[in-house]
Amino acid sequence: MSEGEIDYKYMVQVKDGKSIRISDASKRELRDLGMMDDKGKLKIKGLSAKMLSRMKKEYVECPVLMRDVNFIECYVCSNFISRIKGQVYCKGEPLATA
Repeated sequence: MSEGEIDYKYMVQVKDGKSIRISDASKRELRDLGMMDDKGKLKIKGLSAKMLSRMKKEYVECPVLMRDVNFIECYVCSNFISRIKGQVYCKGEPLATA
């Protein structure tokens, strides 16, 4: 499927109101990418503290993992393409589980 120039397999709606914990594997990945400090505070370049706070309270129903995941976890996923108007475009490729 394609909308304009975006090649994606799934288009997932971003939902509000349910704060889901970020998995330990995702926290390690965030630290490795320099997006989280050693104390667990998110620091994503280009995003304000207010925006990060809002993103922590959002979640998506991940079609690859078949469960609800925090949007931050979705944002750093290798399948994440883009978020446009409350929808996430996902490649839908299998993920290597550690």
